[in-house]
Amino acid sequence: MAKLKKLIALVLAVCVVCTVAVVSVNAATVDPDSNTSASSSIKVHYYCEDGTPTIYYWNSLPQNISTDYPGKTMVNEGNNYYGYTFDNVTKINMLFVTNGEQSKELTRNTGEWWYRNGRWYSQDPGEADDWTRTDLREDSIYFVITTRFYDGDTGNNVHCWDDSTANNPDSDPAWRGDFKGLIQKLDYIKALGFSAIWITPVVSNASGYDYHGYHAFDFTTVDPRYESDDTTYQDLIYAAHDKGMKIIQDVVINHAGNFGEAFLAPMFTKEYSTIQDLGSIDCMKIIPDSDLAKTFPNYDTLEPGYQYQARLNIMKDTKELSQSTHDSENYFHHYKDLSWESPTVQTGQIAGDCVDINTENPVVAEYLNNAYNSYIDMGVDGFRLDTEKHVSRLTLNQFFFPSWNEAGGSNFFVFGEVCTRVSEFWNKGNASISAPFYTWAENDNDYVLGDDPIGNVDITVDHYNSHNNTNNQPTSDNVYLKGITYHTPDYSEANGTGVIDFPMHWNFSSAGNAFRRALEEDPYYNDSTWNVTYVDSHDYGPDMDCRYTGSTQAWAENLDLMFTFRGIPCLYYGSEIQFQAGVPMDVGPNAPLSTTGRAYFGDHIEGNVTATDFGEYTADGAAAETLSSPLAVHLQQLNQIRRAVPALQKGQYTTDSNYVSNGNMAFIRRYTSSEEGVDSLACVAISGGATFKNIPNGKYIDAVTGDVQNVTNGTLTVPSIATANMRVYVCCAPGFTGINGQIGTNGSYLK
Repeated sequence: MAKLKKLIALVLAVCVVCTVAVVSVNAATVDPDSNTSASSSIKVHYYCEDGTPTIYYWNSLPQNISTDYPGKTMVNEGNNYYGYTFDNVTKINMLFVTNGEQSKELTRNTGEWWYRNGRWYSQDPGEADDWTRTDLREDSIYFVITTRFYDGDTGNNVHCWDDSTANNPDSDPAWRGDFKGLIQKLDYIKALGFSAIWITPVVSNASGYDYHGYHAFDFTTVDPRYESDDTTYQDLIYAAHDKGMKIIQDVVINHAGNFGEAFLAPMFTKEYSTIQDLGSIDCMKIIPDSDLAKTFPNYDTLEPGYQYQARLNIMKDTKELSQSTHDSENYFHHYKDLSWESPTVQTGQIAGDCVDINTENPVVAEYLNNAYNSYIDMGVDGFRLDTEKHVSRLTLNQFFFPSWNEAGGSNFFVFGEVCTRVSEFWNKGNASISAPFYTWAENDNDYVLGDDPIGNVDITVDHYNSHNNTNNQPTSDNVYLKGITYHTPDYSEANGTGVIDFPMHWNFSSAGNAFRRALEEDPYYNDSTWNVTYVDSHDYGPDMDCRYTGSTQAWAENLDLMFTFRGIPCLYYGSEIQFQAGVPMDVGPNAPLSTTGRAYFGDHIEGNVTATDFGEYTADGAAAETLSSPLAVHLQQLNQIRRAVPALQKGQYTTDSNYVSNGNMAFIRRYTSSEEGVDSLACVAISGGATFKNIPNGKYIDAVTGDVQNVTNGTLTVPSIATANMRVYVCCAPGFTGINGQIGTNGSYLK
């Protein structure tokens, strides 16, 4: 009941009495006519450093109980926590009052809950999560659009404002999947073998078609359309960690939506009585005395096109409808030009609902860092940085990456989207907006950002131009073995982040094409073992605007390469059954979502799944059928093999003819760490035979079939195998980290 949160508590109490016709009673009092089980209760713990709070409550179920304002005194539990228990109650509204100051209105269902810093937790946030972040290269990633994956709570289903234009029916509103559904299907993802989940942005959004989360309205708050009365974002993070899984949060700093942002351009509030009210633009109320209200007092009477121009006029001082000065703090870029292959790609507005933020403003950077660091504090394991190409590398290296790395620690991982829709790895000859460029630190002191938000933009333009020549780019051997010996990578020039391997992605029309492109581009990354690789995503397929159209065999071959070659493999939801193959990925509100690459997936994963380990499970219903499909079985074995062989996770590689010959896609990978007690070496051949030479003598076991080869002359020969089949011979000689035999179960392609 967000629109009522400013009302005095007395009015709330009167409303309760009038609508429910009961008088205030003690929380422990039971209505004698109630059939409530005595085991139903709600226990809350409130963190407060400012004195003893009271708890004011009303509108409980199944019988109503309430109290007079300011409520009952809470019990001091120590460590600044105060508790209160509601017996024989399954749902209740409440707010906390401390020294006359009220919290926002809150609702809880049956269970025990902690409330701290404006967020609910299902466990004590100070003690519950002892999770330790680890190297993300040890994981594989399953990518979901949260609202399109699985619906765990139909009560928070909401239409986008433009759903009627898109013809999305009531049975399939754009806001459908949620955190509760994702928690319910963690075992499904684990059954496939994935240990990390990349989710679309969680922050509060506002636009006509914002189900994806990329149109921020308030970077500091989680959008309520993802959450349920009994399930928060924090609950999702805890639930994933409890299953040994990681959460990667998609983040945006390049832009906000065009309805303003709570700090950067406060123009509107959202007011609603039920979550479904957010399905209408009528929930957007102009903030009295805001710049928008004062400049455009007739805003509500303007045509939609003029309303849009009015909002932009306030956010980025366009002068289109008002000649007075707006955004005098330069929180947004005011530039009107945009060229995709020039510095303006980092200062211009890339879309109507993506208003370009002035990331070069130190006040803006501090705000965004504080906002996103709060999610790191909640326990997220990494960030996927949206539209990274549209922010200067200099800005990221000086204003953002250091803050995130400090907040998250050494194993907090950031990988960015440097979108380059070309087959070559230098983006149309522009190094400054190419994927390899964004993996490097700054190597001189000629470009230092200061306090001037406009002067800083000029510095980033100079930086772009001076670093844009592809002939002057640094190279690294961090990804390569020296002979077949692993060496400690030199990260002295690295910025500590990775990127999505867009050149490989764009060439995944076939595994062979992607492999050749990777071999060509690898010297120019600081260390491409940190690259995130995928065939398709929520934006594009390889060199296409639709989901991948290749055959099941082509998919299997692509996956073989992704899971054994350098990089961190990532799968877009539904690809395990070639879901929506060939359909357009994103057409905006111009067609129903069910006809696109962002269709709802939940029907395919109904049923129960219990994962006893990664790739090991029991299942029934539609989920069981999905998990037994050819690519799903293929993925389960690939995930299990990769998890068992450290060389496939973090190893350097060689394709040098002194060690590998006669192979189609063949390479040796090795990872050595005295600290971990690991020396792992694997010889990989995909879709064909190969000869591996000058390798250590001893026993080698194929992880795919369990075949054993005893090498005595430094040579191992793999006979010819079919397309999409593979051999992974792991060195099991004394001193090496070996395996015991075949890993996982063979399917249609691995055999």
